[in-house]
Amino acid sequence: MDTPYGNAPLPVWERPEPRPRATPVPLTRAKIAATATRIADADGLDGLSLRKIAKELGVGPMRLYDYVLHRSELLDLMVDAVYARIAGTAVPDGWRAAARALASATREAALDHEWFVDLLGARPHLGPHALAVGEATAATLARAPGVRDVDDLQRALGAFNAYLVGALRREVTERRTARATGVDVSAWQSALGPYLTRMLDTGRYPTVARLVVDGAHLDAAETFHHNLTIVLDGIAGRRP
Repeated sequence: MDTPYGNAPLPVWERPEPRPRATPVPLTRAKIAATATRIADADGLDGLSLRKIAKELGVGPMRLYDYVLHRSELLDLMVDAVYARIAGTAVPDGWRAAARALASATREAALDHEWFVDLLGARPHLGPHALAVGEATAATLARAPGVRDVDDLQRALGAFNAYLVGALRREVTERRTARATGVDVSAWQSALGPYLTRMLDTGRYPTVARLVVDGAHLDAAETFHHNLTIVLDGIAGRRP
């Protein structure tokens, strides 16, 4: 069929919902996405399939294809549902406070839905709620004193989003590793303590030794917000 995109199908956001059927199990894209989210929260994206979603909903797998053409569209719906939660964040006055609120809401959503971080950092998400978060973020950073034109804004957004993606992926990866191994960071450090002590005693790694000996074990939330401050300080600073 001819669409504004040529012969390509309309994006899932612009396709109307299929007509309701007179069946015992009514479906909507929102219901499918919510079911998929519950499965991904429990089993990760590797454990997610249209067949498993259909079974959970009590319908045949082919019924889902009336609503999503393929797995990628399903993931788009799931991601945008998470962005809906972030978009509902109350944004305070002041660009710094607003940026912190958006970053904190993104972190909270990512920790509740760890699979979300696996889908960050590639091409931009363009669902309506993702666009709303993008607009709120861009409008917030545009008010920073160091952002004078669109080039500055692009760089500020790049730095802000790169920090979020990197920080959240690291925190989620550590949580996953602790669950998979049954060993948290402190226990892992203790187990490798004798080896690391021998290596540091060689004197070849003085800066690493300083970090290990004098550095404190930082809380994840405290680290996230402290490093966010550094990023925002950089965005606020005027460059020559």
